[in-house]
Amino acid sequence: MKLSESNLRLAWYVIASLLAVITYFYGLDSQHIPKNGDEYPYEQITRLTAVSSELLPLRSQMDNMRNTKPPLLFWQGIASTGWGKNWTLWDLRYPSVIYTLLTAAMLFMLGWKLSGRINGGSRKLETGFVAALTFLAFFTTYRFGRPFLTNPPEVFWLFLPFFVLLYWRQSFESRFVIPLLFGVSIGIGFLYKSFALGLPVTLGLAGWYLHQRQYRVAEFLKQDALKIAIPVAIAVAMFAMWFVLDPHPKAVWKEFVVGENIGKFDPHGPSYLEKLLWGGSSIWSYTLAFLTNAGLLTFPVVAMFVVIYQRRARLSHEEKLLLIWIAAMFLSFSLPSQRSGRYLLAAMPAVALLCAFNWQHISRKVFIATLVSAGAVIAGIVYLAARLQTEAQMYSPVFWLLTAGTALFLLFVMLAPSLTRLGVNLVALLALLCFAAFLRPFDGGLGNFSADARRYASGKDVWVPCNFRAQDEGHRFILPGAEIHGYSEDQNLTAIELAGRYPLFTLRQALRDTVQNGGCAGCKIIGQRLDIRGRISNEELKQMILEGKVFQNLFIREVLMESPAGEKIVPPQTLAQMCR
Repeated sequence: MKLSESNLRLAWYVIASLLAVITYFYGLDSQHIPKNGDEYPYEQITRLTAVSSELLPLRSQMDNMRNTKPPLLFWQGIASTGWGKNWTLWDLRYPSVIYTLLTAAMLFMLGWKLSGRINGGSRKLETGFVAALTFLAFFTTYRFGRPFLTNPPEVFWLFLPFFVLLYWRQSFESRFVIPLLFGVSIGIGFLYKSFALGLPVTLGLAGWYLHQRQYRVAEFLKQDALKIAIPVAIAVAMFAMWFVLDPHPKAVWKEFVVGENIGKFDPHGPSYLEKLLWGGSSIWSYTLAFLTNAGLLTFPVVAMFVVIYQRRARLSHEEKLLLIWIAAMFLSFSLPSQRSGRYLLAAMPAVALLCAFNWQHISRKVFIATLVSAGAVIAGIVYLAARLQTEAQMYSPVFWLLTAGTALFLLFVMLAPSLTRLGVNLVALLALLCFAAFLRPFDGGLGNFSADARRYASGKDVWVPCNFRAQDEGHRFILPGAEIHGYSEDQNLTAIELAGRYPLFTLRQALRDTVQNGGCAGCKIIGQRLDIRGRISNEELKQMILEGKVFQNLFIREVLMESPAGEKIVPPQTLAQMCR
């Protein structure tokens, strides 16, 4: 019987892991996946650098934005798209998912191996699965671990040295080889994100080696100081190669070192102390953002820290090391004036691992609260989908089966005490999958211009609206083959004003607008599509919830129009700014 139960649990976790992989790859080519706006300028830099046929200098159409990040992410995008020949969101993004899954694999190995040390018994495969699935069920892992961003490789390469120290305890004693390899790993992380990561890495490594020496400072300095200095020095040297190889090192210094790093200490108005204690970048908001990084698993994460505090006198050696790494990340990124929970993503693997080690100590009521929250999210998705279905028949039976199955499974694990802990991560992953399935139709026929419209625009200059830097890059996937330019949406230009400037352009309209040509009688409508609105007012949100006006408020119409024949005036500043 015990063997049968063990096999059933193993099958359960294998299925959950497969579901996690499917969830992370599903809809990866979507325009509407949870992401960060930085993906747009990263896409532009990658595309233009690939077109130049040179790896350095990095290219951009935005002033002071060529060197917004070190080159490794852009080189990754150049490689994954075949020097831009396979210019698709899927080709840009799939390396991010691979990095995220590799990080989850490290957590699986650590959870499996260390569970025996921490629990004082045999190793448990289940703890490894819980660690990996918890990490993948975090909303910030899903949001930042899939798009074309620096976060997935940053998290992997920064956590890799700490993984090695945890997995092979004897690596603490290596004087040269292991520190050398750590330097390479950390250096790659620097070349993806920033040399500023050197502070948390130095604090983390110093804290781990000092803890290993039981806080005997003299012995630590004698035996371990070089083990920290070597990897940091190698990492800095690797990062410095950017300055050596780039033809314009002064631009790198100005745009990246000064603009992107030192500039984050500028409080931009209030004093440093005022911004530290009040506002959206205060230490309190920063702490809250870190705790809510987990999304639906926020309750278990908070409960985990409470349990750890209660068990503080009985914490294992490994748990203390993980807490040191989290503290090093938290303290380091509390120093700049710009504070965000996103900066702590490299600490989330340690958070997931601590959750796995303390999973059985967390009250079942906490998991029930998580399931109730997930139920509310799924109910909201179903409500919105039902309202949209009455307007446009957007969803197939598969979507309704997925949401219904998720809801039934949620109720099942909620009512079955023995399955609550087993099922909560699976429910969180299913909720993410339901959300992706809800957004998927917006990348289909309704969310795209017709094939005829795309062919018409191919090879032509098209001006599109945007309200974020390089947002027009997204239209290169919507209108493949067209030469896309951006104009500021904040100018609120009418169709007649746009027609006076641009020969071919898109106009965004509210669905309540009945005149699809925007009042430009001489303009020719080439095609139209629906898009999700980026900003919804409180009044519109109330109308969606209370009056059921979901379709009208959630969407806008984007019309591809050709202006009347004649010479158009394209303002030079528009071409220069290219939608900053």
